[in-house]
Amino acid sequence: MPPLVSIVTPSYNQVPYLEVALRSVLEQDYANIEYIVIDGGSTDGSLEIIEQYQDRLAYWVSERDKGQAEAINKGMRHATGDIIGWINSDDALLPGAVSQAVEELKSDSDLGMVYGDGLMVDSDLMLLDRHTYKQLSVLDLLCFEVILQPTVFMRRSALADVGYLNEDYHLILDHELWVRLASRYLLSHVSEFWAIERTHESAKTIQHAAGFVEEARRLIDWAAGSEDLSALVVSENRRIEAGYNVFAARRLIDADEFGEAVRHLSLAMRLHPPTVAKYWYKVVQAVFSALGFSEAFMWYRRNRRSVTHGGQYIDVLSEGLSEDPPS
Repeated sequence: MPPLVSIVTPSYNQVPYLEVALRSVLEQDYANIEYIVIDGGSTDGSLEIIEQYQDRLAYWVSERDKGQAEAINKGMRHATGDIIGWINSDDALLPGAVSQAVEELKSDSDLGMVYGDGLMVDSDLMLLDRHTYKQLSVLDLLCFEVILQPTVFMRRSALADVGYLNEDYHLILDHELWVRLASRYLLSHVSEFWAIERTHESAKTIQHAAGFVEEARRLIDWAAGSEDLSALVVSENRRIEAGYNVFAARRLIDADEFGEAVRHLSLAMRLHPPTVAKYWYKVVQAVFSALGFSEAFMWYRRNRRSVTHGGQYIDVLSEGLSEDPPS
């Protein structure tokens, strides 16, 4: 019997995107999936969509909650699979993702988490960026090398060991969990595209960009006092602090706080120049924007994406979902 994979979708008023997310899970080529949907009391028509698929869901509920972390944890506590992942209601799994994740976890019993590559798209599924990764260590994660969340699958036993999502985090809740997993278990990267993540005006990465900085600082402070990580934080302090400052700058750029972003990048450069060099593109964006040339930079970025991606749309339906949803 192939391992049972539990997938949780938290949802709240995401009716324009929800059905694609549901179908991207239900129409994977891996049959042994336990799908759980935790809705936060949507009022936008989401419940009607969930009800169309309820016969294929292991569990679903619609009730008020205290936020995304609580909703996901609620779903995880209902999960019975050997492998667990979650996908937000505005994202989607790509065909074959689950079966590939299962094969990778089966290949090594010491693995606690596997992750693939991801595609960043806009609200209309136009490709913005391809996020391809390397094999990451716990140090890389402490330096805020960030993985697109829906590309991650975890072994349930490892998740039970380190604990579920920390509900005190609202913005980097996924990354904080990856750090805890990586502090005790091996991670493995598979060079295949497993998921798409949308960025749009209601996405929290845009709505609350500046708030990421405080949570990132809190994560480093926690790691410094952690039995598993304190020695690493001390020995690699300059690189970790540089990574934090680059991460802060990237989020502040999203919030149009370009002067503050330049300040963080300058601090990072003094601490560990190689960390900044990897994000030279963001340095250019922050400096040009701080000098009042943000429109020129955005023109360049639009044209770069047009050349790089050719105006490509990621048609999830045509890439593996059946043509007709249930009636």
